[in-house]
Amino acid sequence: MTIPVVLTISGHDPTGGAGIQADIEAIVAAGCRATSAVTCLTVQDTASVHQVSASPARLLDDQIRTLLADMPIAVFKIGLIPDIATLSVISVVLRDHPDTPVVLDPVLASGDGTELTEERLLSGFHEQLLPRVTLITPNSIEARRLSGARQLDECARILLLRGCRAVLITGTHESGNQVINRLYQREAGRIVSRWPRLQGSFHGSGCTLASSAAALIARGVPLEKAVQQALEYTWTSLSHGVRPGNGQLLPDRLFALHRQRVPAS
Repeated sequence: MTIPVVLTISGHDPTGGAGIQADIEAIVAAGCRATSAVTCLTVQDTASVHQVSASPARLLDDQIRTLLADMPIAVFKIGLIPDIATLSVISVVLRDHPDTPVVLDPVLASGDGTELTEERLLSGFHEQLLPRVTLITPNSIEARRLSGARQLDECARILLLRGCRAVLITGTHESGNQVINRLYQREAGRIVSRWPRLQGSFHGSGCTLASSAAALIARGVPLEKAVQQALEYTWTSLSHGVRPGNGQLLPDRLFALHRQRVPAS
């Protein structure tokens, strides 16, 4: 049986907590083959992002086009877009492949608040990207910034009007002892799921969620079920999280494999 192929288009995080490496782990854990195109290199640790350097647009385009010519890509998963040139490359690729589902994790800032995208990119998102998105997975801060609204229901309504087929707004940045996640679709009611809030701050939770959802969609799982399973997988990965450095906790996306490992003698 052929394993579905997911192409993640995102930035490189040297810690492995987020970005391309996180995407690959989540995609593989969900039973798909992961391929990747790197939008940018970063200098970062588990506490903060120190530098972002965008890949040359021609190089990024060559990465993506070469993979598309060689493999049947089932789903595009898109993460960090550092500049307008990168956005332009991605939007043309999506235009050329209108039947391939797209999962967008709109990474606008790092966990410590460092801006990772240019402000003028927001209008480009609305014009070039959102109309082609199957599922967008912003946290509440990103949803408000992308939509310009305050109430999360209104944020979702605006993003749906902009062309997204489905909007999953996560509640990790809201208050309360539960994380409330909300899924909105064009022709369905709002679906709310609640999860116990975990202690600590995590690096890479958004990448984990979006990539696992993309892989499940690639496997043919219906969108609502894919979102629910991705939320469960992400919460479990976070609940097994570790702190290998001096900053945030990192999800253990391969927790089942790690717990099967034979201890060293």
